[in-house]
Amino acid sequence: MGNSVKRVLFVNSEIFPYLPETEIANIGRYLPQGIQERKKEIRSFMPRYGCINERKNQLHEVIRLSGMNIVINDVDRPLVIKVASISAARMQVYFIDNEDYFHRKSIYHDADGNFFKDNGERAIFFARGVLETVKKLRWAPDVIHCQGWISHILPLYLKKAYIDDPIFSNSKVVLSLYDDISTEQFPEDLKDKVLFGGVTEQDVEILKEANGINLAKLAANYSDGIIYGSDGLDAGLMEHCAKSGLPILEYNAESVSNGSYIEDYNSFYDQL
Repeated sequence: MGNSVKRVLFVNSEIFPYLPETEIANIGRYLPQGIQERKKEIRSFMPRYGCINERKNQLHEVIRLSGMNIVINDVDRPLVIKVASISAARMQVYFIDNEDYFHRKSIYHDADGNFFKDNGERAIFFARGVLETVKKLRWAPDVIHCQGWISHILPLYLKKAYIDDPIFSNSKVVLSLYDDISTEQFPEDLKDKVLFGGVTEQDVEILKEANGINLAKLAANYSDGIIYGSDGLDAGLMEHCAKSGLPILEYNAESVSNGSYIEDYNSFYDQL
């Protein structure tokens, strides 16, 4: 792409200060700001988890972007879009909201530590919600950077269900991989629920065994570049990525610690 990258869409699982500080949440917070300071336009999305205090964080609904329904497993669910500002960064964050999927007080696990049975559906809703909202914004991203497992269905949908949409016709996908849900299992019917638009059963064959690692491999299959976002990633996942032939940016703890990773990521976008 070279210097043609002007617009970067960030699809995040976590952003500080809306969620507690973690490596993913901090990158979700500071990377978009750093890319914006390097003269690129940015948009940033995350789910509106129920533990996010709307009053404290001054979230408000964007009526012109809300109002459509997304059908998953033959059930219509309304898509609600909210927005808040991080004034210190001079940037807005868009939140994908739905009462059924995102109003519970914990993020991915119930009070007993069990992975929510509908987490796969939540990821489907999040991916489609982001893409539909970006279409409504009429804002064509050059790069879509997916961070965190709940964004892992988006690369598939972009390349198979939305690729003919002029908003996304030139979009490249960068996938940051973290060790966030590598041991978690999804219900066996995830591979059926994910079918949408031009997505076929063959495209999601890897989800026959529906777990966090295979969902990450699926995301890698439809990405254009991969960033290792944390140390100690699953060896099988890393082997899968290496065999893909895609450009890979290795994890560098020092650069993440001192903030220089932003320049590395910026250069990585421009090389796609």
